[in-house]
Amino acid sequence: MRKLGSLLLVSCCIISVAQQSPPASKTVSYSIGLIWENVAHDFAAMAEAMPEDRWNFKPTQGKFANVRTFGEQVKHVACANEAWARKINGDKKLPERCDLGGPNGATTKAEIIAYFHQSIHLMDDVIVSTNLGNLQQSLPGPYFGDTRLACLNAALWHMSDHYGQLVIYLRMNGLIPPASQ
Repeated sequence: MRKLGSLLLVSCCIISVAQQSPPASKTVSYSIGLIWENVAHDFAAMAEAMPEDRWNFKPTQGKFANVRTFGEQVKHVACANEAWARKINGDKKLPERCDLGGPNGATTKAEIIAYFHQSIHLMDDVIVSTNLGNLQQSLPGPYFGDTRLACLNAALWHMSDHYGQLVIYLRMNGLIPPASQ
């Protein structure tokens, strides 16, 4: 009797699963956004993890001449995110000198983190509006990428690159990046 009950239960489950409609296909913006959200979350968590009194830290040993401080790195990424979002949106006025932190006046940890989150929201809006029809949209102008897809890839690569650099900064300060805990 137990075998019959188990068989009946398994049969009902199989029939139930078989009758479910297949999952909806994922959109381009969903696929890009999923990766973007994960990288942005990990980057933000790492920025928060560095104590404010160490935001001026930069390595000085070995081949670390002329590198940015921790805070300058975060601000640089925020400026670049803003630039790519504005470029993709067709804005002709892009922030200048992101290599030096750009025109945003943020200087404290709280201000730079707020600027970073603002830049993420700008990119989120661009990602949500991305679809198969505009992926290859031509985007002339400064900042790497001549199409929407190339700009989105460059922005993701760029933030990931600086994330990797900041992992070293955290570890040199005796801290473990939140994503590694």
